[in-house]
Amino acid sequence: MNAIAVGDSRSTALPRAFWALWVCQLVNRLGSFVQPFLVLYLTHDRHLSAGTAGAVAAAVGAGTVTAQLAGGFLADRVGRRLTMLICFFGTAAALILLGSAREMALIWVSAFLVGLLGDLFRPAVQATVADLLDPTERVRAYGLLFWAINLGFSVSTVSAGVLASVGYGLLFWLNAGTSVIAGAVIWALVPESRPVLDGSTPRRPVLGVALRDTVFLFMILIQIGYATIYMQGYSTLPLAMSDDGLSSKTYGLVIALNGVVIVLVQPFLGRWMVKLDRPKLLAASMLVVGLGFGVGAVVHNWWGYVLSVVVWTLGEIGFAAVIGAVFADLAPVDLRGRYMGLSGMAFGVGTVVGPLAGTNALEHLGPTVTWLGCAVLGVAIFIGQYSLAPALHARAAANAATA
Repeated sequence: MNAIAVGDSRSTALPRAFWALWVCQLVNRLGSFVQPFLVLYLTHDRHLSAGTAGAVAAAVGAGTVTAQLAGGFLADRVGRRLTMLICFFGTAAALILLGSAREMALIWVSAFLVGLLGDLFRPAVQATVADLLDPTERVRAYGLLFWAINLGFSVSTVSAGVLASVGYGLLFWLNAGTSVIAGAVIWALVPESRPVLDGSTPRRPVLGVALRDTVFLFMILIQIGYATIYMQGYSTLPLAMSDDGLSSKTYGLVIALNGVVIVLVQPFLGRWMVKLDRPKLLAASMLVVGLGFGVGAVVHNWWGYVLSVVVWTLGEIGFAAVIGAVFADLAPVDLRGRYMGLSGMAFGVGTVVGPLAGTNALEHLGPTVTWLGCAVLGVAIFIGQYSLAPALHARAAANAATA
């Protein structure tokens, strides 16, 4: 099995193809205008009920979850580059279709396609970074991609509000345009990086391997637990703040700190994080996120919630920088894209479980138990992740020896 040469591992310069991916992620997120305003567009412009608009938004989410499996499969079978090209050019077409759809059936289909095609690139990008870079550079690279995503999204959410006042249709065309630009960057600057299998190496079904991979299965469960905690920031937190007499505007300002802290702090933490043990850093980051939400058990004013958001955002920075590198180290080289896709799907499951668990806990058990539950779950997944560290190191060494 042959891997693409990555050059001298002692060099601190990341390859041009990586920076093309970075630009692609930034451009793609700078144009992410539609999804944050989709429900408003459907209710105000298409005059759908709030319930129907929410269900259409859920169709986008269903497409997103499906995309993780599909994207991982395509990344391994047809290649990383072609998968990303399908994603970005296909997303542009799906966005235009959704923006022009009038019949409900077409709205449902196009919404699902926006979610499906829009997220196909994630496993492919994760796998490409793992293909191109020496393992020692992956934490830095994934951290930089995370920073680009948040920088772009922070700008897009502000500018989308201004653009929406001109007309929602403009959002769809601009979003589609940035998707085409992102695809053009891939076309021009990102080569295919999928490792070339020896002719004697048989293709393996991912489920047959993954279901026997105990370490991977535990990682999937831990990923679901983490996403369950993380999603409280976008489901339970605004309800809890409202119960404390704080306005939706206050929630908006408080949650905006998440992006601000990431943009300002991640570049500095990134230099430090590359020196740390990856599985243990991942465990500690999950713990910080859990404890950050646990702060909500003892705060009831805006500055207390600010403290909570800042704490769990610091944990999120560590998680986002290292999770891709840990799964890249864990995955068999020939199944790298599909392992990345299963990881993304696990996070997607958590985004469904989290809002359901959190809002019901808040309603029936109260805020104190809800936030303490986040802290307890954070401790539990910390213990689980920390315990897996020796096995993850052994797998990384074994994969490096056969690459």
